[in-house]
Amino acid sequence: MKRPSPTTFMARVRAILPDLHPTERRLAEAVLDFPGDMAGYSASEIAELAKVSNATVSRFVRKLGYASYDEARKAVREEGRTGSALLRFGTAQDARTGTVAQHLEQSRLNLDTTYEGLASESVDDIAKALHAARRVWLAGFRAGYPLASYLGWQIQQVLPHVSVLPKPGETLAESVATMAAEDVVILLLLRRNPKMAWTLAEAAIATGAHVALLGDVPSMEALPARWHLPCATTSAGPLLNHVGVMAVCNLLAARTLELSGPEGRQRMGHIEDMHDRLEEL
Repeated sequence: MKRPSPTTFMARVRAILPDLHPTERRLAEAVLDFPGDMAGYSASEIAELAKVSNATVSRFVRKLGYASYDEARKAVREEGRTGSALLRFGTAQDARTGTVAQHLEQSRLNLDTTYEGLASESVDDIAKALHAARRVWLAGFRAGYPLASYLGWQIQQVLPHVSVLPKPGETLAESVATMAAEDVVILLLLRRNPKMAWTLAEAAIATGAHVALLGDVPSMEALPARWHLPCATTSAGPLLNHVGVMAVCNLLAARTLELSGPEGRQRMGHIEDMHDRLEEL
């Protein structure tokens, strides 16, 4: 069976590597080591870094299937914005990259951007809906899973029926089949989600449950969820900065606890009693 042609920039480079002329292979290996250089450097600069001619760079990008160097660079920029962390590595990283001050500044910017788009009414509306729900579902994949787990762990202090998806050893169908219109589903949609994340979002909305989408994927706005909570995750380094996402999870958890009332505080007291009885802490 014929394999499908590679579509990503890195996959294209790896696919043609065995058939390249030695000079082109040297260029390919330099690109594979620091693919982020393609996003910021001109063709002449890439040629100088790899110690090859401009003509070699032109032949190389054509063999990759791009009409021009600019088209290849545009592809790397787009994939670096939404795809693999590898595409955010380059040989000429800013001297501040990796320092505490630089990461702190980026985190502040992400927090400012995230909170600017966040309405207090939406946060309180979600917190109240959580208390009124028959069951609460938190879902996330890859980087979104530990964040969903954190949010679920916190609100479980005042809400007795909380589930985090995907559950170990189960398919998603067992859980989605249990969702109802009286439920609330909070789904974290972060960049490079598996396709099933979108399928889950659509399936949850179809159940009639109240759905909140939290994440950094602009296209999530197109889904007809009740709440959309966009978060900034910009990073100058190889890893996306999820400080804003964590802040929103913390805010939702805090408001849920603050609005829990006597019943919620009673549950928290019972949990503390069980800590003492089980000698857990």
